[in-house]
Amino acid sequence: MDTKKEVTIPRVLHLHFGKDGGAERFFVNLVNALGERGVEQRFIIRPRRSWRREIEALGPIIENHYRYISFSSLLLPWRVRRMLRQWQPDAIMAWMTRAARLIPDWPGAVKLARIGNFPPHLRHFSRCDALVGNMPGIRSHCKDLGWTRPVHTISNFPREVSPVPVARAALGTPDDVFLISGAGRFLPRKGHDLLIRVTAQIPDAWLWLIGDGQERRTLEKLAHKVGIADRTRFVGWVEEPIHYVAATDVFGMPSRYEPLGNVILEAWQAGVPVVATRSEGPSWYMTDSENGLLVDIDDLDAFVAAVRRLHNDYGLAETLVAGGRKQLEETFNKNRIVDQYLDLFAGNLNGDEV
Repeated sequence: MDTKKEVTIPRVLHLHFGKDGGAERFFVNLVNALGERGVEQRFIIRPRRSWRREIEALGPIIENHYRYISFSSLLLPWRVRRMLRQWQPDAIMAWMTRAARLIPDWPGAVKLARIGNFPPHLRHFSRCDALVGNMPGIRSHCKDLGWTRPVHTISNFPREVSPVPVARAALGTPDDVFLISGAGRFLPRKGHDLLIRVTAQIPDAWLWLIGDGQERRTLEKLAHKVGIADRTRFVGWVEEPIHYVAATDVFGMPSRYEPLGNVILEAWQAGVPVVATRSEGPSWYMTDSENGLLVDIDDLDAFVAAVRRLHNDYGLAETLVAGGRKQLEETFNKNRIVDQYLDLFAGNLNGDEV
């Protein structure tokens, strides 16, 4: 008699109303990794996302802004319930607070919300069976807010890309200069202004800023003001930032608030040493002088000193690169993270929450 256990392939509905940035890159990474495992998936996302084409082969997509006041948003909950009745998913996964508002009171599926920061309240998660935070501090924060259901810590993993350094000449940058990179959405909390000021204090340093956002004009003006416009390059959004980071000598993460810091994981994968502020994420998984250099938030002098150390000490840079790769394997392992999500989709919510 054949006693082989039947393997059930889960069905997962993702609700995601994010824009463009590190959190969205991980969303694309995870759903593609789940697709590799055979997970059936469907998606509700904002219209005209730049990353839509990276997920459209994985399952049907509904596009909706899900604003508070609009006819299509009022109709969306009905469309979701119709999908649930017809498709019968095993899990509904909301990505952040806005998406969690759309989760219906549906008993036939595990209902999860994946959180990448510290929410000010939990009222939008009332229909969730469990929460998933990408760092341990989120779990304790939610418990302090009164959450009594499970909160699991499952972190991120970088995309599996072999880094191929972009030719510096492609961005008008000499091959022999000391090149600093930074990446992410240009917002005040990301601290890219600090990275410009750091570069200004190192005469032979150049800077590549990879990304875009509301602060771009402000950052461009600052580069002119401190006299480094001619050695600063605003790269814009690119499909694979890792290739640009790999062409540089040091990666800077100057964030004033950073729940995780996906770009640090990509810098480690690219084999580039990292200097970061002691914001929330880096303070959790980075160890000073072991896998990176850590400085206090907005401490310009300390950040400059750390970058100069790497400029002058190739051996230290090699040590940090090796430490970063080790931390990637131990904490941000793709297969282990996907296994953890599959366990939750199967309804195993009360296991190890750490």
